Amino acid sequence: MKIQSSVLVHLGFGKYVRSERVSAVIPIEEERGPGRRTFVHVEGQTDPIVASRAEDTIIRDLVQEPREVTQSRQQQEILQDLLADLGNLNGTVRRICRDEGGLDLERLERRIRQVLESN
Repeated sequence: MKIQSSVLVHLGFGKYVRSERVSAVIPIEEERGPGRRTFVHVEGQTDPIVASRAEDTIIRDLVQEPREVTQSRQQQEILQDLLADLGNLNGTVRRICRDEGGLDLERLERRIRQVLESN
């Protein structure tokens, strides 16, 4: 992954920094709390900026993820949503899907779980 160039990254509470100027992102461990989540070191500044956003969200905004990673995450989210929705179907609907439509929802749920567990 590479740092996105010329992007303003939101640090929270109206603070922004240009992506290419960030040299380090460090989670605050002591005295962490509302408005104090991450130290963001910026080129040309002696002291870090205190950001109210978590380090992983800042990093996600800083870097440009490969398209495959973004698509994979979206696909996993869709599978998780589908699995949750399938879990809400009652036995009658399941039997109708299987007997009338040839759709075995239990088999589909097992396959989705296998895919999600392997990632």
